[in-house]
Amino acid sequence: MNDNIVIAIDGYSSCGKSTLAKALAKKLHLIYVDSGAMYRAVTLYFLRNKIDITDKDHVKFALHDIHLNFHSRDYQTHITLNEEEVSEEIRQMPVSEMVSEISAIKAIRTEMVRQQQRMGISKSIVMDGRDIGTTVFPSAEVKIFMTADPKIRAERRYKELKLKGENISLEEIFDNIAHRDFLDTTRKESPLVRAKDAIILDNTILTQKEQLEFALERVSPFMKSKTHD
Repeated sequence: MNDNIVIAIDGYSSCGKSTLAKALAKKLHLIYVDSGAMYRAVTLYFLRNKIDITDKDHVKFALHDIHLNFHSRDYQTHITLNEEEVSEEIRQMPVSEMVSEISAIKAIRTEMVRQQQRMGISKSIVMDGRDIGTTVFPSAEVKIFMTADPKIRAERRYKELKLKGENISLEEIFDNIAHRDFLDTTRKESPLVRAKDAIILDNTILTQKEQLEFALERVSPFMKSKTHD
């Protein structure tokens, strides 16, 4: 019997999916997989190497040269692109402006989903993204769909980037979020949509502690049943 558990957290950009997923994984001693970071790392590679995303053969060829790995350090999950640490660079605006467009490409999604599913076979994980509960792990034990008011999401992202020293306006971030929401929800390949059995978590007015408590309440019964199987 497979005693692994998969917790899928989906939702809109800048909703705090990664923050909740990391906290949940740490609390439950599970592996955290940041699927968004994978797409961002691919985007970074495409930008650096000026890959023509309209050329299907060029895209498929480029994917053969992309090797992604996760590792933990100081209780934080880091991602490497071809053995280079890129955890900070993939969060900058040039990547944010292109990641939704590049993530919509079928060949890229197919390869990333393959890698993500492989990660969930051998270990219990918490994974966040856009299509984890619908496409990657439709049989996940727990599915959470996160949302929040767009203005609040933009303000949170603005504060985060300002702390990192980035020179960007709140209006630019709001426009970027609105654009990404449109692309994520209307793309042909695995669009952002709530799974029918996903629990909605609107964190517009919730603290990070309250969000974690909300998630733990939903996850605890499954953790107990796995323990007693």
